Amino acid sequence: MDRLIGFDPQFLHDAVLTGINIFILFFALSYLLFNPAREVLEKRRKKIAGELAQAEADQTSAAAMKAEYEAKLRDVNKEAENILETARRKAKAREEEMLEEARQEAARIIERANREIELEKKKAVDDMKQEVVSIAALMAEKVVGSAMDRQIQDALINETLKEMGESTWQS
Repeated sequence: MDRLIGFDPQFLHDAVLTGINIFILFFALSYLLFNPAREVLEKRRKKIAGELAQAEADQTSAAAMKAEYEAKLRDVNKEAENILETARRKAKAREEEMLEEARQEAARIIERANREIELEKKKAVDDMKQEVVSIAALMAEKVVGSAMDRQIQDALINETLKEMGESTWQS
């Protein structure tokens, strides 16, 4: 018999058996190797997708927390500024109060010094009057001599002082 392509029956038989064996081997390997490999790849894909979703959620959460902390930081800065402003106002008020106390104390010291000066002036005027009286008495005693007694002499001195006036002694 003439063969068309030159395949003998043994070759065709072997080729068919080899084809059947390849299909059986493919299905067996598919079941034993390809399916577990696909499952591993699918699990890995799901795990990566989950991690990406978690990372995105974490990033969103971090952005929200960042915004919250920035808001809190602004509030803290405002509060600190308010506290500083309050402290400045209190310090200014205390400064004014201390200045007013110092002015009042200075006024009291000046008033006390003026009173003391007036008292010293009066004392000096009185001392001068007494000094003038004693000098006048000595002079009158020498001029008049011993004929005049002490009462007459005092009356003359007082009359002289009245004639001279109080303003003469204070100037």
